[in-house]
Amino acid sequence: MQLKTNNGIGSVYVSNNVIAEIAGAVTTDCYGVVGMAAHNMKDGLTSLIKSDITRGVNVVVQDGGIAVDVHIIVRYGVNINAICKSIVNRVRYALESGVGLKVNRINVRVEGVKQN
Repeated sequence: MQLKTNNGIGSVYVSNNVIAEIAGAVTTDCYGVVGMAAHNMKDGLTSLIKSDITRGVNVVVQDGGIAVDVHIIVRYGVNINAICKSIVNRVRYALESGVGLKVNRINVRVEGVKQN
């Protein structure tokens, strides 16, 4: 699925993979985030992913906008609430101002805590 936006010159199609790349890159840049988390529903296991940042991001196109779910692992001892607020604000800003997408919802799911 991809999101389509129109302007006076033509149409722009943005793939979910591009949205996931942007959201993952912005998220991993936030202080206190150790990495993205891939949740294996079959085994009920959560694993840390450092190389493929898109595996911890789910993007759904809905009502002309997008909903983003970000699964992260945080560093022990940091304020989780502050990290989540920072991620929501930064991802929303990156997608709305940088790409021109309407963001309906951003969910941050903390899947684990890792000590240094």
